[in-house]
Order: sequence, then structure tokens, then C-alpha cells
Amino acid sequence: MEIYLIRHTSPCIEKGLCYGQSDIPLNTDLFEAEYEAVRAKLPLDIQHFYSSPLIRCATLGSKFTGAVSFDERLKELDFGDWELQPWSGIDANELTLWMSDFVNQPALNGESYIQLHQRTESFITDLLNQDYIRVGLVTHAGNIRSFISWVLGLPLSNSFRIALSYGVVVKIVLNKDTQLNQLLSII
Repeated sequence: MEIYLIRHTSPCIEKGLCYGQSDIPLNTDLFEAEYEAVRAKLPLDIQHFYSSPLIRCATLGSKFTGAVSFDERLKELDFGDWELQPWSGIDANELTLWMSDFVNQPALNGESYIQLHQRTESFITDLLNQDYIRVGLVTHAGNIRSFISWVLGLPLSNSFRIALSYGVVVKIVLNKDTQLNQLLSII
């Protein structure tokens, strides 16, 4: 099964704010051009699109097709009390604790990266039971990094080394025999 992991386009939010599961709209000034650029990276014969229900993904997913399926497991990391706070304003001790082990340590009243990864694995397991040839997933950087880590067997602690711009498309081949999984390209 070919999977096209699509990161949402530019959100309409001030730089420097933490916004994991906050429902931020897309930047309307950039959206049409960014949508066209993403669309040009995708094959025309994608059979189905799945999307995070957060508006920045749902808007893009719905633009591809009216038959998009929204799945809570594709939501970004929940940063809890840090949501919509400036990164520079988050308590330094809390931030240091989280940064020392972001895989296992949740943000205050949020979730850990391993919890996001467990959602990703659950979604992948369900997806592998479908008979699609090509699927598009409109989601977030954290989910895409988690997905790539699962496919390639990378430690989650190294996944933030993967740079993912807004509107990036990652093509993966997913198999029931995980030894055959491949990361084909980041476009």
C-alpha cells in the first residue's frame, strides 16, 4: 500500500507559540498556492484520504475530496497547559524536564510523544487491514515523524531530526510484512 503522508499547509498563528492540538485555521493568504503545490506532488488515483479532525488538516483534506475520513488518532501532540503559550513563557523547569525525555515525559496536563506514537501504531494497524492501493493522510509533523520512525524502526528520540516543512509530502510503502516497508521520498 502506498501512503502519502501530507503535512498541513501554513497555519494562521503567531510564530513562537505552542499549538499542538489547538484548533488553528490555515493561513488563507497562502492556502490556494500551497494547496496547488501539494496537489501537484500527489498522484491522481489516491483512493481515500484520512485526516486529523483539527481544522488545519480538515480544511486541506476536504479540499482534496469530499469523502475524507477524520480520525482522532491523527491529531498532533497534546501540549496540555502549554497550548497557545509562547515557548519562551513556559516555566523553564517544566520545559527542561520535558526536553530531557520528550518521548516519555508529557507536557503539563498533556500527552507524551510515546502516547502519540501509540495512536499512530493503532492507526497503522487498522490501515493495514484495508484493501487500498494508495491512501493520503493529512496530518501533523509529530504524527509524520512517528509514522516514519515506525516504518524505518528509528528510535523516537531521533525522529525530531527529520525536518518537515508545511505542505511536505512523504511517500511510504507499507506492507503487512514490516520488513518490506520503505520510505520512498520526502517531496
